[in-house]
Amino acid sequence: MRIEQRQPTQHLGLDDDLLDRVFSARGINDPSQLERGLVNLLSPADLPEIDIAAARLADAVEQNQKILIVGDFDADGATSVALCLLALRAMGATNVDFLVPNRFDYGYGLSPEIVQLAATLAPNVIVTVDNGVASVDGVALANEMGIDVVVTDHHLPGDVLPDAHALVNPNVGDNAFASKSMAGVGVAYYLLSWVRQTLRQRDYFASRQIPEPNMAQYLDLVALGTVADVVPLDQNNRILVHQGLLRIRRGKTRPGIAALARVGKRDLSTLSASDMGFALGPRLNAAGRLQDMSVGIRCLVTDDPAEAGQLAAELDSLNQTRREIEQGMVADAEMILTQITPAPDEMGIAVYHESFHQGVVGIVAGRLREKFHRPAIVFADASDASDELKGSARSIDGLNIRDVLDSIATRLPGMLPKFGGHAMAAGLSIKRVHLARFQKAFDKAVRAAVTQDMLDAVLLTDGSLKQEQLNLQTVATLADAGPWGNGFAEPLFAGEFKLVNQRVVGQDHLKLVLGLNDQLIDAIAFRQKPLGGQPEHVNVVYKPALNDYAGQQTLQLMVEYIEAMS
Repeated sequence: MRIEQRQPTQHLGLDDDLLDRVFSARGINDPSQLERGLVNLLSPADLPEIDIAAARLADAVEQNQKILIVGDFDADGATSVALCLLALRAMGATNVDFLVPNRFDYGYGLSPEIVQLAATLAPNVIVTVDNGVASVDGVALANEMGIDVVVTDHHLPGDVLPDAHALVNPNVGDNAFASKSMAGVGVAYYLLSWVRQTLRQRDYFASRQIPEPNMAQYLDLVALGTVADVVPLDQNNRILVHQGLLRIRRGKTRPGIAALARVGKRDLSTLSASDMGFALGPRLNAAGRLQDMSVGIRCLVTDDPAEAGQLAAELDSLNQTRREIEQGMVADAEMILTQITPAPDEMGIAVYHESFHQGVVGIVAGRLREKFHRPAIVFADASDASDELKGSARSIDGLNIRDVLDSIATRLPGMLPKFGGHAMAAGLSIKRVHLARFQKAFDKAVRAAVTQDMLDAVLLTDGSLKQEQLNLQTVATLADAGPWGNGFAEPLFAGEFKLVNQRVVGQDHLKLVLGLNDQLIDAIAFRQKPLGGQPEHVNVVYKPALNDYAGQQTLQLMVEYIEAMS
């Protein structure tokens, strides 16, 4: 592990020197880039084909046509589906339903099989959320059946686009929309806002005496889906997340989100983007990973707090099962790697085991990526009786994993019948018989694409904090300056401390008491073994945080890295 300090590029002129340093080191070069008001959101008008999509949905609402929302089975997909159901119904749509493919039976996206299933519900228009840009065959079949398809997606497109009635995706074509990093729920939110405007221009709300919905009421869903999908938090995404968090903290949120916070032991009044990413999102994702995402969607849509509580408890139970499966799979995957080579030297890691669960391969790939700092793919058996393996890939900074897979597909035709995703994450399918050949091809493709700097694990910090800054005021200042997340990293600081005490808590967490001059500070390091030899002084990389144990608010350092000083 190499520790480096982020370097501010310029002085922003902010009143707070610490925030000035932190923001400048994240590429902020003008204070206007820190604005978080809704008025600063990018205009939907620059999204490709949004006018066509909005007009089609406005027609469907006015004419009471059947609208079917087809979503993905993760938190981004679930929040997108919930958003569409709630907003369209608030606009007066009385014939709107949803369909989320069971990942084990149908796989991802608007496949021909899903279109066949959707056709039994007799929709006039299908709206895909968080999927569809790769669904060429599914859209073609829908067209043959006379069903219009409006695709809303944010994934990177392939060489061939689906022949949809409209395709709304900031990453398609040469468009002027500046935020290419929106999550699927963000794209859906933008489209629904444009549908509302289209209906307003048609005098629909006034003529039918339907209250025009305030789209801001759905920003809690947008914030949750955006954070859970780990998209980069550019300014537009930060605005969406910040505004959603403000509503949640004020108690203006869906009963399902409030219930998820309760089972995750998070306080709504102080909820952060990190809480969404580590407590709410995983519980929502657990439904799609292990069972059926419909339970998560029902939790988000219901207006009944009691029902929301029951569904959130079910999601919490599924998440516990998911964690147990994940722990076993990580251990198995690491053992497989030790059998391949005494010290893993693959540039690209690709592993499979017959016991792996298809719903958890992405999480395990992420854990392997973190442990070995290599791009990783984890495969599991497809649910049917075919000889197909389904894999999930996670990448390292600087390496576009989808481009790597595309290079393999180009070089070895037939190797990858299906793949797609982001720069940092992707999904794919291969035939079992091709596994060994694919593992070698993946390693070779990664070797050709990476540099040694990319393979070195680097922990970036924001320098040190002065002793007088190690307090709850600093915690509050940094928390208020967020939201923090992917692409806008939460501040990390480095410092030297005296190691006063260390003890293991839970199964593998290290509870610490650190000393700085006359100050004693509690700290905790997750999944950290005790330091041998009881060193007197340690180097620590940490985040200052609030510990609200037993009603007592105290400073606690969340330790990202610790090493003994020589």
